Amino acid sequence: MRDGDGTAAAARITIESRSAPHRDRDLAELYQALERSPREIPSKHLYDERGSLLFERICELPEYYQTRTEKAILERNADRIIEESRARELVEIGAGAATKTRVLLRAMERQGLLERYLPIDVDVAMLERVAAELTREFPRLAVHGIGADFDHSLERLPPGPRRLVAFLGSTIGNLRPEDQAPELLRSIRSRMRSGDRFLLGVDLIKDRARLEAAYNDASGVTAAFSGNIWNAVNRLADADFDSAAFRHRAFWDQRNEWMDIRQVARRAQHVRLRALDLALDIAAGEEIRTEISAKYDRPKAEALLAAGRFELVEWITDDENLFALALARPVRV
Repeated sequence: MRDGDGTAAAARITIESRSAPHRDRDLAELYQALERSPREIPSKHLYDERGSLLFERICELPEYYQTRTEKAILERNADRIIEESRARELVEIGAGAATKTRVLLRAMERQGLLERYLPIDVDVAMLERVAAELTREFPRLAVHGIGADFDHSLERLPPGPRRLVAFLGSTIGNLRPEDQAPELLRSIRSRMRSGDRFLLGVDLIKDRARLEAAYNDASGVTAAFSGNIWNAVNRLADADFDSAAFRHRAFWDQRNEWMDIRQVARRAQHVRLRALDLALDIAAGEEIRTEISAKYDRPKAEALLAAGRFELVEWITDDENLFALALARPVRV
């Protein structure tokens, strides 16, 4: 596999895997989450290799408007975003399959700015696949991937020129708006310079029926994605959760303005987590939260950005006001 100038595309790829050293931390986080009421599983465990592939299928479902709506916004506005940012590098937090990322990379290429893409994702296999695809598609692009969960990997970013840091796909919604989300944004801000720009994707508050349909698709892909979390937990904690003993439940929590996604026990069960030296008795009907997806409006998003020490530059939405991109700049501290 060679570029037009004879340079091996593989030479332009660097993938750092940081997952192994964090096993103890992941186990500690899992233990703390299981002690909460209701019990929880950290949502990052949804995205193992199989989970990432299932999520790609979710993004293509008719009920799941988020991905296609955000991509359409990017396609209409990418050139303007890149003109404002003048970024030579794109950092993407929670990159996944980089489906929408290509829109920004093409805009950077058109403007003669494209140098390097730095994706951060917990799924190393996905990073390797995407890096190979992108270096074939963009002959001069270098890819430096970091295989780790985003809340513990930002310090691994290498130095570089002016950057656009993208956090797309409404992934910010998986973090509690009152504490976790501002804390992450402050961490991102601390690693940015004054000339850098931040692009945040947020899913907007809308009617309950449309929201609940997006997380309860008729074909059952979301239920399979949600239930796959037990396979990841079993590997991490040497546990014996039976994924068939749970069912998927997702509902709109109006008070907190988020979708609440849970696994509900179909029957009573006794589960051992050997790596934690822990045994759990789970009652029939008990609900274990695996994810939240907080929704935003413009005032709520601006308040979040301000708490994270950013200032809104531009607010970009689709015609139906389903989804928004917030382009922001770091505030001096």
